[in-house]
Amino acid sequence: MTVNGISESHDHQDNNTSARTASPASTTTKQRLPMARSVDSQSVPKRLQSELMALMMCGDPGISAFPDGDNIFSWKGTITGSKDTVYEGMVYKLSLSVPTEYPFKPPKVKFDTINLGYLHVDFGCITVLMTDKWSSACDVRTVLLSIQSLLGEPNNDSPLNTQAAALWSNQEEFRKMVEKLYKPA
Repeated sequence: MTVNGISESHDHQDNNTSARTASPASTTTKQRLPMARSVDSQSVPKRLQSELMALMMCGDPGISAFPDGDNIFSWKGTITGSKDTVYEGMVYKLSLSVPTEYPFKPPKVKFDTINLGYLHVDFGCITVLMTDKWSSACDVRTVLLSIQSLLGEPNNDSPLNTQAAALWSNQEEFRKMVEKLYKPA
């Protein structure tokens, strides 16, 4: 069975155990229930440490994130608006809260430096990325890169803020509104 890109096999069974526990009622075919995923209490911090090192070494322009103090489950990040977008040169501070079920559940991301009403990002896309389309193969780096990409390429077909979507067609006016609401880092 493949779940979120991870192959899992539930067909292994010890023949001696099944022979000892089999009863006439249990010899009929049963549908197997998927095994619950459990996360080792030490595996999440190890993975986050590894992601931190990879993020520091990757050199992706315009993104960064680090644990907030000694808490590996709470991160502070930044995203710089990409070149040739209305967000160019602006630095957005983020807070990331990583659940103990990570990587099977996505981190929660909160923008700290802008009124989100005019951060014209399709939050539906972010929500899908962070829930329905979330995969354990995703990491903090891919979350930051995805949000950075959505800043420059919002989906105007399904806007969260219709006023911002209407203003989006006039990039100069939209930039002025973003600058007005922007709180420098």
